[in-house]
This record gives sequence, C-alpha cells and structure tokens, in this order.
Amino acid sequence: MHKKAKGYLLGAVAAATYGMSPLFTLPLYHHGMEPDSVLFFRYLFASLIVGVMLLARGHGLAIERQQILPLAVMGWMLALSSLCLFESFNHMAAGLACSILFVYPILVALLMALFFRERISWQVALSMAVALIGIGLLYKTANGEPLSLVGRLLAVGSALSYAIYIVGVNRPLFQSLPTLKLTFYVLLFGLLLFAGRLGFGRTVQLPDAGYLWVNLVALALLPTAISFFCTTQAILYVGATPTAILGALEPLTALAIGALFFGEHITAREGLGVMLILLAVTAVVAGKEVPVWLLRLRKMFPRKVHMDEKS
Repeated sequence: MHKKAKGYLLGAVAAATYGMSPLFTLPLYHHGMEPDSVLFFRYLFASLIVGVMLLARGHGLAIERQQILPLAVMGWMLALSSLCLFESFNHMAAGLACSILFVYPILVALLMALFFRERISWQVALSMAVALIGIGLLYKTANGEPLSLVGRLLAVGSALSYAIYIVGVNRPLFQSLPTLKLTFYVLLFGLLLFAGRLGFGRTVQLPDAGYLWVNLVALALLPTAISFFCTTQAILYVGATPTAILGALEPLTALAIGALFFGEHITAREGLGVMLILLAVTAVVAGKEVPVWLLRLRKMFPRKVHMDEKS
C-alpha cells in the first residue's frame, strides 16, 4: 500500500476507534456500573497496554523530577475530561455528547489567545460563532423534551478540560519525552485520580457478567491504545492537518453507534447542529492562518515528540 494511502487509512481508523467509546461504555452503565469505576478500569488496562508498548520499543520509565508534578496535573486534566464526558452519557445521547466534545480545537485556540497572546484569525472567530450556534441547536431531544443542561455543560466541560490538557502538553517541559512515555504517565496519574475517588479500591464496582470484562478491555484497547498508535503513524505518513480533519469521524462514529445499537434518534435540527460543529472545527484545523501548533494537535500527542521518536 502506498505510504500516503496507508496514512489516510490509519487516520480514519484512529478517529473511528476513538468514537467507539459509547459502544463499550453504555452496556456497562446498563448493568449498573458508574463512570468512576468504568474509567478506573479503562485507565488501568490502557496503562498496562501502553506500558508494554513502551517497554517493547526500548524506552525506559525514568522521567525528570521536575516533570512529575506537571505530568500529574496533565493526567488529572485528561481524567477530568474523561469523567465529564462519561458522566454526560447519563444525561444525553452519547453521540451528541461526543459531537460537543469535538469543539476542543476551537477552545485551544481561545486559550492560546487568552494566555499566550496568540492572534485569533477571522476564520477562528467565525468558527467559534458557528460552533456555538451548532451547540445551541442541541436544545431538545428527538421526542421534543428539553435536552439536559447538565449533560451539555458536562460535554463542554470535557472539551474545555481536554483543551487545557492539549495546551499543557505542548509546553517545552514535555518536548523531550517520547510519545508513549508521556501517554503512559498521563494515563497512570489519571488512574491514580480515579483510584482515589473510589477509596483506592474500596468502592470500585466490578462487572456482574463475565462478558462485560471484554467491554472494559476493548474500551482500553480500541478507543485508547489503538487509536493513539494509529494517530501517531498517520501524522508521520500524511501530516497533522489531514489526520486532524479525519477526526470528524469520531463524533460521526459515536452518532452511528448510538443510532444503530442504542436507539438514539437524531432529529434534523440536531443533525444540523452536529454538522455546524463539524464544519466549524474542520475550518479551524484546515485554515492556513491557524498556528502550526494547532495543526499538529491530535489526541494525546505533543507537537515535537513524533520527530523525537522517529529519530
């Protein structure tokens, strides 16, 4: 297969697998598991998978002392994003929640403008307005009832936490860390947060059926480890901008899974709102005036790490 074709395929796989979270999460909810317990196992299994990948590629686990606290903060921000998103599944359709999460690149641009004096181009400003209109259209469910305000706020909180995480891991302090090592420690500190919230195992909920363990492992493997690995490879093959644009498959996958497996109906108005969000974010990512750091954003990977690993 041609290198560029392989890159597009990997980018599509990365986005699609990342959008599969509801497929494995909602059955666990239906059996009484709470988000904290689900995320505890997701981060536990994902840490183990990424740790094995890290050691298999010949990287040690050592980090510099001054990186420990910042890595902990980044892990907690990512964990907060996951918690807000998974909590939002209890208040609104998972596909709609994932669509709202997808506004994080716009929030990254806003944070960079507020705290690092990055200039906001007219494309970004217009995209922010379009995205807000799109979110505003998601105010009623398919049966006409008002969509949960709590659910929308949680989804926006997830996007904001993820945006803060993205800005943080792109700081110079982390540029010397290989991608897998950064990912491993972020997951590890996120795991410690959920362990603490669960009384370090005292209140963790176990699946009440054996096959649900498959859901937990799949949740760690597909939307986490495989998605992150494919993302890295796609950026190396075709660049960050095409890979980021392919990220639109994430909410579309979540919407399709919600409709096919969980009976989540999307009205024409909600569909229009989702399309406006996707168009707004794609315009930001693809815009020529967007800073290079934003075009290189994708999932959990900082700007220069890919070149470090490649070398």
